[in-house]
Parts: sequence; structure tokens; C-alpha cells
Amino acid sequence: MLAIDPGKLKCGIAVVEQERVKLQEVVMRSQLISRLKTIIPKVDVVVLGDGTGSEIFKAELFSSFAGLNSKLVIVDEQFSTVEARALYWQKNPPKGWRKLLPVAMQTPPVAYDDYVAVILAQRYQKMLLEKGSEFSS
Repeated sequence: MLAIDPGKLKCGIAVVEQERVKLQEVVMRSQLISRLKTIIPKVDVVVLGDGTGSEIFKAELFSSFAGLNSKLVIVDEQFSTVEARALYWQKNPPKGWRKLLPVAMQTPPVAYDDYVAVILAQRYQKMLLEKGSEFSS
């Protein structure tokens, strides 16, 4: 699956298979559609956050990929930035003097929109698991 965190200037993308992150990148908004042209044909589900600019991006996605065969799923983005920041620090523990400060008080030194995309993919996977358990009970 491909998860996208659409933003006004930059976007996060992540390709996730089962629970394994195969690709995660921060892409400038102006280059997003061109970057997705190599990814979308290879995925069966596109997960899109419902935050900033998602409706505009959804329309752009459909016009750029006419005949899109991938299923498009909109996922709640609420608090995903907070979760992504925690995931960033989990994967990239602070070094040097930064170790002395609680990570909750720090901002990652790089854009972490790609981690937001990973969180959106995880939320979609969780939705699928919850739906599956509803049917099996």
C-alpha cells in the first residue's frame, strides 16, 4: 500500500507491505505527482490523510491517474503528527547534548512528513484488523 500525507509545501509518502516499510520519503508538493507515477502502478491501495489539502490533492490524483486501479482510502489524520514525531525519535534517538532533553520538548531536525505517512498506513492496517475481528466473532 501507498500512504500519502498531503501538505501545502511538502508531502510524506510511505510504501508499506504487511508491517514492513519498504519506502518512506518527504517529497516537495510540486514534485509529488511525478514521483507517484513510478509508485502507484505497483500498489493496490492508496491511503490518504484527511488533513491539509487532501480534497484538492484527491481531485489532482484522479485527474493525473485516470483509470486508477488502486483502491483509495481516506484515513483520519488527527494527532498523526504527534505520533509521527514519537516514531521519528524512536527510529532516530537523539545524540550528543540532545540526549539530555526529553524528546517531547524537541523538534526533529529534519522534516518528518514521511513518518506521518507511515502512521496513516498503520492506522489503515489497524482498521482492517478491527474489521476482520468483527466478522470472525
